Amino acid sequence: MASVGATSEKTTGRPVVTRFAPSPTGYLHIGGARTALFNWLYARHHGGTYLLRIEDTDRARSTEPAIAAIFDGLEWLGLAGDEPATFQFARSDRHAEVAHQLLETGHAYRCYLTQEELQARREAAQAERRTFRIDSEWRDADPASAPAGQPFVVRIKAPREGETVIDDEVQGRVTVSNAELDDFVLLRSDGTPTYMLAVVVDDHDMGVTHVIRGDDHLNNAFRQLAIIRAMGWPEPTYAHVPLIHGHDGAKLSKRHGALGVDAYRDELGVLPEAMFNYLLRLGWGHGDEEIISRDQAVEWFDIAHVGKSPSRFDLAKLLNLNGHYLREADDERLAALVAQRMTGPIDEALLARAMPVLKVRAKDLNELAANAAFLFAQRPLTIEDKAAALLTDEARGLLGQIKSRIAAQNDWTAESLEASLKAMAEELGLGLGKLAQPLRAALTGQTTSPGIFDVLVLLGRDESLARIAAQSLPAGAAQD
Repeated sequence: MASVGATSEKTTGRPVVTRFAPSPTGYLHIGGARTALFNWLYARHHGGTYLLRIEDTDRARSTEPAIAAIFDGLEWLGLAGDEPATFQFARSDRHAEVAHQLLETGHAYRCYLTQEELQARREAAQAERRTFRIDSEWRDADPASAPAGQPFVVRIKAPREGETVIDDEVQGRVTVSNAELDDFVLLRSDGTPTYMLAVVVDDHDMGVTHVIRGDDHLNNAFRQLAIIRAMGWPEPTYAHVPLIHGHDGAKLSKRHGALGVDAYRDELGVLPEAMFNYLLRLGWGHGDEEIISRDQAVEWFDIAHVGKSPSRFDLAKLLNLNGHYLREADDERLAALVAQRMTGPIDEALLARAMPVLKVRAKDLNELAANAAFLFAQRPLTIEDKAAALLTDEARGLLGQIKSRIAAQNDWTAESLEASLKAMAEELGLGLGKLAQPLRAALTGQTTSPGIFDVLVLLGRDESLARIAAQSLPAGAAQD
């Protein structure tokens, strides 16, 4: 197989129809989600239609939970199909009908080679160190010579002379000698259609004009074209996108952090707009733009700027991008998402008020939930070891003074509280941090939190004073 530089993007002259066709044998993985995204964007950019097809012909491995997970992940990303999904297995009769049309027109044949005969020929090819390809004597045999009652498969009559050329929108012009193509099976001996046949028939019947998929399917395209041309059907435009690799350049796997899309949402706390933006930039770009909105993506997306090299998945980059979208997100929406990750009674209104100061440094919803936990902690507060080390007798004495000082405060605002404690620190000849550190430990049980004056305001006067009192010595008490 040989290829040259990528061609310019083209449409077929027909209304654009794209499709995403996952096999429901597991979760919706990152690569599949990106394929769905590219198909959705291409259709939207051209005012076309984006369809879903569930390729569930592998009945042993296709499961209802996997189908539900695929739909759930696509809904979350905003990539649901424009029409109800097509289920491939339900169309088996139609696939078989096409195979029989190919038989009738002489583009396919019944092959009676047994598994034992095929295995013997395969072993002979291995022994002679040559590539094994089907060369069936039944290809051109007189149908009248067929053995009565013997099982057979239906094979395509693949072209043997010349070359097949695909002008791929990503890979460029790719050429295969037809001598390399084999007479692959269309119908198994039990009459069921193969994946290779089903895909072609479904794409045609669904009106698919552009097949955008992973480049691991590039070899399949040459075989599928044999069916398309034999049927006289319009050929789709192909765009085979390089696969996603891990940060080390190896094929993406779970050890690289490659999880199902639902796991990034449920376990890592990633927002859908962050995942959308990150997947978009995995192998496609628009100048130096890193933050790209959904509307911008639709306006800018093209196949011409899909890279020919595998992109590398970087979890840290995804989470950094997620941090950006957390800071941009609506506070009430975040509060609702974070509340689901917390235990006990949660005041979502308080959580929403806290979001502007909580989301500044967080990279995911889990961090937000952990950082918000102090708001709803019950007294007596659990004090982390590092925070407890700050609560020396001297610090507890200062907390007693702080309590007396701010208890008299009429204006319980961040500005007023800050002015009061700054004045107190100056009177005592201390830096403000000398007061803020034990105060943070007393109020949150931690050494990190939003700004201490924001914490006081969010907790409110009564709760703040109660937490300080629990960790302080009375003002003026003796200190060791």
